Formats: sequence, C-alpha cells, structure tokens
Amino acid sequence: MSPIYFDNNATAPPAPAVLAAMQECLLECWGNPSSRHRIGASAKDRLALARTQVATLIGAAPAAVMFAGSASEANQTAIRGALAMSDGRRHVVASAVEHPSTLLMLRHLQATGVDVTLIGVDGDGRLDLTALEAAITDETALVSLMWANNETGVLYPVKEAAQLAKSRGALFHTDAVQAAGRVAIDVKAMAPDFLTISGHKLHAAKGVGALYVRKGLSLPPLVFGHQERGRRGGTENVAAIAGMGVAAEQAARRMEQTAPAVLALRERFERGLLQRLPQARVNGAGAPRLPNTSSIRLGLLDAQVVLELLDRAGICAGSGSACMAGGNLPSHVLLAMGLSEPQALATLRISLSRYNRADEVDTVLEALVAIAAAQQERAA
Repeated sequence: MSPIYFDNNATAPPAPAVLAAMQECLLECWGNPSSRHRIGASAKDRLALARTQVATLIGAAPAAVMFAGSASEANQTAIRGALAMSDGRRHVVASAVEHPSTLLMLRHLQATGVDVTLIGVDGDGRLDLTALEAAITDETALVSLMWANNETGVLYPVKEAAQLAKSRGALFHTDAVQAAGRVAIDVKAMAPDFLTISGHKLHAAKGVGALYVRKGLSLPPLVFGHQERGRRGGTENVAAIAGMGVAAEQAARRMEQTAPAVLALRERFERGLLQRLPQARVNGAGAPRLPNTSSIRLGLLDAQVVLELLDRAGICAGSGSACMAGGNLPSHVLLAMGLSEPQALATLRISLSRYNRADEVDTVLEALVAIAAAQQERAA
C-alpha cells in the first residue's frame, strides 16, 4: 500500500506534468541558454516560458522574476541586497517566527554590526502590527515578513506591513514560500519590493526558487555573472526551472478549486481529532491560516515518538520546520507563541495537498487515536 503523505510543507511530491516537462527539457532543450545557436535558443525559450508562468502566479511582469537555486538563496539575496541598496541604513525588522534561512542570516548580519529587531506574536501566532510600526525607524533598511508560517500556517498582514515599511522609506520583503499556490498573490496590489517562492513547495523539483524584484531596483547579486539580468550568476538549471514554470501554471489554474477542497480536508481532520481526543489542541486555531496546514499536539505525547509510530503505519507527517528537523530542540515558532518546551516538543504538523483524499484523513485520525490510547495505557 502506498504511504499516506501529509508533509507537504516540507516538500510536495512532483506533479506528473512537472516530471514530463523536466524530462522533455533534458532531452530536447539541454543547451546553455546563453549560447548563440539553435540548441541554446531552445533552452532560452524554455526559460522565458517558465519565467512567464511563475510571474503569472504572482501577478508580476516576467522581467521581475529572478530564478535562484533555492528559496533560502532568494531570501538571503533580498536581505543582503536591501542592505546594500539602502544608503547606509543598517537596521532590519523581521518577525521572531521567520524561516531559519532568514533568522540565521540575520544572526550572521548582527555579528557584522547590523541592528536587527524581531517582532513577537501572540498565543495564536498573530503578529502585532503596532509593535511592527514602532520598530521601524529612519535607520531601517528592510522589513522582512513571511506571508504564511511554515509550521502553523498562520497568515501575516503582509500588505499592511509593506505599507508601514514604505511610509518610513524602508524596503519590504516577504517570504511567500508556503503561500504561493495556496492563497492568491498579486504583487501589484500588495506592492512588495521582494517576494520569494520555492519550486518544491509547488509540486516542482528541489533546487530551484524564484525572487520577485520590483522594477527599478538594482539588486546586487550573491553570485556574480551575466545570467538573470546580472542578478544571479551561474548557468540556469533549465529543467528544474521548466518544471517550476509548469507547477506555477497548474497552481494558478487550479487554486480556486484546490484551496476549498484542501480546506475541507483540514477541517475534517481537525474536527475529527478534537472530537475523538479531548486532550488534543490546534496551535494557531484562532488566527487566519493556510487552508492546508494544521499544527496539533496530543496532550504532551512526544511528537517524535508519534511520528515514528505513524511512519511504521505508512503515514508521513512532520514536526516544526523540516529545515530544523533531526534535532530535539523545541520549535522557535511555538516558543514565540507562548507554548512551553514540553508542549512544543509534543507538536505535530499535518500539511495537505491537492493529492490527498478524505479516506486518507480518516485513516490518519484512526492511527492517531490508536497511538494516543496505546501511549496513555503504557504511561499508566
């Protein structure tokens, strides 16, 4: 029997159309896009198509889309670039619940003399806009705020945050990795300076991401070269980029149908869990969230034990950020929300996709109820 996969915020399975596009590209447009011959031109055309497809997903002009090796690289390109473009401003504002690729970069920058302010969240993971406004000063170069949290699915007020940043002359970046393809994004209406998305969260391949760069900004690269309008050097990974383009096109076309369907699955899961296990809790339940994400805890049952038992039953789920997996430290996101260390270490993350079904939800619920009963009996 095929495993049940409920860990889509860590990575989503590649769509069949993505695999077909990548294979076609490897066979037929494998040339260097910078080469001035027909094989190079074929690869260049495939890049142009993918750029348009990704741009359409977020309502951008194709020229504003820069491809990168990952969303982490794109985040750090935006942060370093904003500091370089900000006429000596050396202050960055972010939330305390950002992705590790942002927080670790900011920690590094602090060691070099950059001032960093991290804004907290409430018990449901909601950002305090008043605190954000107070943190932005005339020395602020950048405000960086994720669109949706990768662990809890909580959505943040990025449009309002962008307006606050611009009112003080600061640039604004949003890490939209978990939001892209799951909620509508329109950069014209929201007006960020930078916006990050990832291929493998969209049912494309790993090793490819994209950064939206607002027209008129001269972004200094992390990697120098003539590719990507001089914003990111290195010969482009054409096959992965082609796959990301197809994934973006499918996400844009299906979002109106997919989001309600996935939300119905999440609600079925949470409703069933809370009815069957009175000790269960949903983290961030009072905040607006992504339709696919549920952060749960079964009392104080160790999440790693529960995940191992689920895996034995053929069910794949997660706990916290996949980028922090492998250790036994509590999630910084959950601690920022006021959970105790035992509560944070008891938290699982269920993240769904359009490929999941109601019968899978019911199977996972049955497994969790059985695991909770067995663990309680063992403790007794």
